Amino acid sequence: MKIETQSFLNDLSKVARARIDIANSMAVIAHSIEDAEKINQTKSGKLELERDIDDLKKAGTNLREGVFRLLVLGDMKRGKSTFLNALIGENILPSDVNPCTAILTVLRYGEHKKVTVYFNDKTEPEEVDFKIFKHRYTIDPAEAKRLEQEKKLAFPTVSHAIVEYPLALLEKGVEIVDSPGLNDTEARNELSLGYINNCHAILFVLRATQPCTLGERRYLENYLKDRGLTVFFLINAWDQVKESLIDPDDPEELEEAEFKLKRVFKANLAEYCYRDEEDLYEERVFTLCSLMALRKRIKDTNADLSGTGFPNFLGSLNKFLTQERAIAELRQTRILTKQTYTHVKEAVNRRIPLLESDINELKEKIASVAPEFQLLNEICEDFKQEIRKIGDEKSTAIAQSFANFIIDLGNTFETDFIRYQPSLNFLDFLSSGKRETFERELTNAFERYVNDKLAEWSRGAEKDMESAFAQLSSIATSYGVNYTEVTNKITEKLTGQKIPRVGKVNPEDNSPSWAKWAAGIFSLARGNLAGVAMAGAGFDWKNIMLNFITVYGVGTIITAITGVVLGPIGFALLGLGIGVFQADQARKELVKAARKELVKYLPKVAQEQSPKVAEAITECFTAYEREISDRMNEDITSRKAELDNLVEQKQRVEINQGAEIARLQKLEENVAKETNKIEDLYQQFANI
Repeated sequence: MKIETQSFLNDLSKVARARIDIANSMAVIAHSIEDAEKINQTKSGKLELERDIDDLKKAGTNLREGVFRLLVLGDMKRGKSTFLNALIGENILPSDVNPCTAILTVLRYGEHKKVTVYFNDKTEPEEVDFKIFKHRYTIDPAEAKRLEQEKKLAFPTVSHAIVEYPLALLEKGVEIVDSPGLNDTEARNELSLGYINNCHAILFVLRATQPCTLGERRYLENYLKDRGLTVFFLINAWDQVKESLIDPDDPEELEEAEFKLKRVFKANLAEYCYRDEEDLYEERVFTLCSLMALRKRIKDTNADLSGTGFPNFLGSLNKFLTQERAIAELRQTRILTKQTYTHVKEAVNRRIPLLESDINELKEKIASVAPEFQLLNEICEDFKQEIRKIGDEKSTAIAQSFANFIIDLGNTFETDFIRYQPSLNFLDFLSSGKRETFERELTNAFERYVNDKLAEWSRGAEKDMESAFAQLSSIATSYGVNYTEVTNKITEKLTGQKIPRVGKVNPEDNSPSWAKWAAGIFSLARGNLAGVAMAGAGFDWKNIMLNFITVYGVGTIITAITGVVLGPIGFALLGLGIGVFQADQARKELVKAARKELVKYLPKVAQEQSPKVAEAITECFTAYEREISDRMNEDITSRKAELDNLVEQKQRVEINQGAEIARLQKLEENVAKETNKIEDLYQQFANI
């Protein structure tokens, strides 16, 4: 599939229009219900639809402000800025050899060119000139190396920068998060990778002349593998393959070189291009000539980009964003709107028959449904018990798996650590002037080893968590069915009208709202940067785990292990008589000495850190239960309050039944009209 930039922009425009149109209809529904509830207070009593109003407003705001967020990752000197400039169609990002994006930078639409720097302390955001921004927040390679050695950030008090620019791509609802180079400092890597879960797609930039370095493979393995992420691999500077040939004009030599390179990239990237066992390699990996594309687009924004690789890439990105992601996003708002209409319709249908009852008859009917309300409370408690049970099981099991993992490091250390050993002259350790460098390099190698092993463990833990929440999703649907049966019984008792039983129905249409939320059918969660993050169950449990790994886990464990292991290793090295060994033998002795010290302390580390793992896992389930409990309790309380409101009004004023019935029916008609409009918009967009 190929597509030019203008077609891509046109399709993004359709998404933007659909978002606005649906958000407008949602706002109309919310205001209609809100206005009706104000009038209801002085008529037959409120219908208690506050949760619906609130959810509609949140979802509408999210939809109106929604963007497709693309996170750009890659090592330094891969041409990330050149690629972004070519994608944007203007040379606005610095593209020299330095890690210019020394801080995480968000590129978004603005009517005027502006850069705002945000801080993580109490410092107020600062608006700066483009040139000043480039000069102040750019560091040269030597400085980057020094900071990496000292484990420092160049700008520790800076959170991120927002670059606003009046560009067509950004105006159509695309937001780009440009990250620092992955081979910059480990601390900066964690900053970049911390935003992975809050982006719709990752653009991982590689370079044709440096196919899949060890560092790039490490990041793919540790941070992107098995995480359910959509990753586009962009092999940049493909035109330089020809320039590196002995005879650039020999077509056979070029064909052979390109074939070999593509084979190398496929061997390294293929495993990251599967979705539900479907091979998407051809839709996820692209060879690009970004500099060529940039030169063309600077001269003509709508230039023909044939031969640059961009039409193929844009075609696949367009399909993913405007068909897969956009439809999924609009589908959630469609579900929420239909749910709101159902709530309004049910509330009106309950209210109208009850208007005819006198006060004593009404109280008797309300008393008759007390057992059903008790059943609703029991369903609520039973589901919360299920959440706690699964949460307790998982927190215990995952914490134990962590302890086992830590202790097992000693069994595999000699094999695993080989790939991390730095190329060092072991005689440097005997030189007081060079010993500091030796120890620093060894410490860095040890940290990379621990980081990678922790990432390996966390992937398994995430799979366990995904399985747990899939199980809770199924349980929520089951409890939702029981809950709906009880609420139908309440309605039948109150109105005297039998609710017809239907055959198989979609749980999206028949589940109570809390069950939809619990099953991950819709979410109102927001991302942590400035956009919508539609987390599966409405909250981001992956970020809770990430917080442990990056804040509690890595730092604490590395300190615990390296602090107590590397010191004794140094003393052990002094006694090895390294001068009589060849380098290979010295390395073997080093690993043996490291393992000897390591196994002494691993049980202590496991014992100290496992409770923190359990705490992080428990917090995931606690957050889930808290939202479930609030939503279930609100639903039960609002159903009771709806009846109490009618009783109170009947006792206070004479209700004009005819006028009230007409008014309530008009509310239902208005909500139905906008709901149908949203359904039509969704179907039109989905069928494009």
